[in-house]
Amino acid sequence: MIKRISIVLVLVAFIAGSYTGYAGGPYRMGTTTATFLELGVGGAGLAMGDANVASTGDISSIYWNPAGLAKMEKNQALFMYQPWVVDVNTIFAGFGLIFPQIGTIGVGMFAVDYGDIDVTTPDYQDGTGEKYTAYDMSINLSYARNIVEWFAFGATGKYIHSKIWHSTASAMVVDLGVIVQTKFFSPSGRQADGMKIGMSVSNYGGKMRYDGDDLLFPVDIDPAANGNYQNLQGKYKMQDWEVPLLFRVGLSFNPIVLSNQRIQMEVDALHPNNTSEYLNIGGQYIYNIPGFGEVYIRGGYKGLFLIDSQYGFSAGGGIKMWVTPTYGMNIDYAFRTIGVLGDVHCTSLGFTF
Repeated sequence: MIKRISIVLVLVAFIAGSYTGYAGGPYRMGTTTATFLELGVGGAGLAMGDANVASTGDISSIYWNPAGLAKMEKNQALFMYQPWVVDVNTIFAGFGLIFPQIGTIGVGMFAVDYGDIDVTTPDYQDGTGEKYTAYDMSINLSYARNIVEWFAFGATGKYIHSKIWHSTASAMVVDLGVIVQTKFFSPSGRQADGMKIGMSVSNYGGKMRYDGDDLLFPVDIDPAANGNYQNLQGKYKMQDWEVPLLFRVGLSFNPIVLSNQRIQMEVDALHPNNTSEYLNIGGQYIYNIPGFGEVYIRGGYKGLFLIDSQYGFSAGGGIKMWVTPTYGMNIDYAFRTIGVLGDVHCTSLGFTF
């Protein structure tokens, strides 16, 4: 076992070394919109430092890696609530249905509510008394299937919509992902306990351009002439903005597998289009209680080697209970720090049926 763990650590160190060597400027910080697509979904993945592209296997795979939907053994539903920073709230709701001989279909909605914001002008910098709202959302439709026993493929189509007061923008993008189940480093000799390799490309597709009544303004195209030119209506033309494009590759392995206990570790390397490359690392301890369910203890670190990162350690846990032999419920919690922005908590509730 020590030799097996040592080999895995060498692979992780090799990936980390490759990334630190490759990661070099310039970085395109602040050049994308709809950055809510980078926030993560589900208490389990968030508690593991967002290291979930290879080990994912539930309905939250809609976000992490759509190929993970093919690993579901029963139909599932998931609901998440995550208060973000400065009174911003995020929610997710999704469900997945298994169709034998066809594959797994998943539907999900991820939304961010920015709350009520005071309207200010140069003359009324403390507010005019009006308030405006803003929100972002994505609606996802996913499909996944095990092509062979050890290879799963998945794809997600996303409709992204953003609104700021009276201006809106939208785009269509896709996610693609695969998961390869190997027999490498399996403590039990079973392929199911071996190392998994996961890869995904998220948010590939169109750009977003804001348009709406907020961009209108009065214009007089010829101030020196008499007439009604001063009543013409002009409009600012906004530029197209890219959405966050993420390429993820991850390794998940089980250094310890016992009859009712398991330790699962994962390391993910990410290449985004709006900042430097970085690593996410995480792990979980799983304790199986026969006749009841499972208990999880999780921890991780997000943003290793990320330039000017405000992310850091995360932790959490969860419990899965079988109400009947075919119906189950799981509750997951995650806590993480975001530097100067403070701490963030996430709670998700899932059902298996």
